[in-house]
Amino acid sequence: MSRIDDPLDPQVSAVEELSEPTTEELAIVPELVANNLGEYVRGWIARIRGGDAGALPVIAGLILISILFQSLNSHFLTAGNLVNLLIQGSVYMLLAMAEVFALLLGEIDLSIGYVAGIGGVIMAELLKEGNNWPWWAAIAVALLATAAIGTCHGTLITRLGLPSFVVTLAGLLGWQGVMLYILGQGGVVPINNNIVNDFTSGQLTVVASWIVMLALVALYGARAWFRDARRRASGLVAPPASLTLLKIAGVFVCGVVLVLICNTDRGVVTSIKGLPWVVLIVLLVLVAWSALLGRTKPGRYVYAIGGNAEASRRAGVNLNVIRTMCFTLASFTAGIAGVVYASRLRSVSTAIDGGTLVLYAVAAAVIGGTSLFGGRGKPSHAVLGGLVIAAIDNGMSLQGYSAYVRYIVTAFVLLAAVTLDALTRRGRTAR
Repeated sequence: MSRIDDPLDPQVSAVEELSEPTTEELAIVPELVANNLGEYVRGWIARIRGGDAGALPVIAGLILISILFQSLNSHFLTAGNLVNLLIQGSVYMLLAMAEVFALLLGEIDLSIGYVAGIGGVIMAELLKEGNNWPWWAAIAVALLATAAIGTCHGTLITRLGLPSFVVTLAGLLGWQGVMLYILGQGGVVPINNNIVNDFTSGQLTVVASWIVMLALVALYGARAWFRDARRRASGLVAPPASLTLLKIAGVFVCGVVLVLICNTDRGVVTSIKGLPWVVLIVLLVLVAWSALLGRTKPGRYVYAIGGNAEASRRAGVNLNVIRTMCFTLASFTAGIAGVVYASRLRSVSTAIDGGTLVLYAVAAAVIGGTSLFGGRGKPSHAVLGGLVIAAIDNGMSLQGYSAYVRYIVTAFVLLAAVTLDALTRRGRTAR
């Protein structure tokens, strides 16, 4: 028995009864009810052969990058450097998740680098002496402002039919000018709020790190198990129980490794241990956007529009609303990245290079497995791609390479990812 999900209806109302799936059927149908783990693995291998490798290439690339830089510098895989890599890469991960919303539609958003800058600047201005806003209110206003920017971009693109490339390129230039105007002659606004600064420089205690990790794994495990069990009982798409257990065990192992690394003393003058707060911020955004795109009707509509906009329109999807929503969420997520970026620097200044940030965001999303052609990708892919970008930047910094070398290497990695995406798309089309 197998079941094909309707991309326009996450509730899944019909069950199609078929004969025992063959290897070819497993390659064609992206999701199946497998009777056992072996059958599921065979289907997974068939999908890889058919061009649907998912996040496997970027995971393999991340492992190879780690081995390479560790062989060149033994400090690369130390606890202190790995935690520093996570903190540095958090901005790339958040911006890449923002870019995913546009890429899934087959569009692009070139403005998110300076939209992030706007978010950081607004927060810093409201926090500085003389205004003294509460930290939560300053962040809320900054995020609402960036969301409004995204809504403006989306409205111009959908209502006037303007190309997203042109609208967001204008946003890149325009919002850079607005940021420079707000900062004025001084050019730098320090952030003296300890709570905001602790987003990236603060961490949980050792005990709290373990408690949070175990609680998160327990929540994930309970949700995954009961969701898959309910779907299996209803005859809907669900992996075998053994695979569900393996996924839960894999998440638990990853959590244990992460906490062990973060709880290692990485201080030089004083002891520094614990899971950084910024890791939880990135995880919270990842969970929220994964749930939105994977478990809600608007999220399914995003994939449907990216796959075939005309077919989605004929099926009754309001393309303008969904597209505007995506650009709004892209800018909102960029605002979160701007807050994190300002927290890491403990200030905002005219030195923010939004152009480079947006290029890294696009690179991270595509390297992670998000298709430039729309309809394929996940927020988790963006996080993996952000880790790759951060690892390349961090590893080359340890080696003392100049900035031009880092740009060239990142360009080759991006080109390889785009080439893989194009070949994968060609293979799926031929199949």
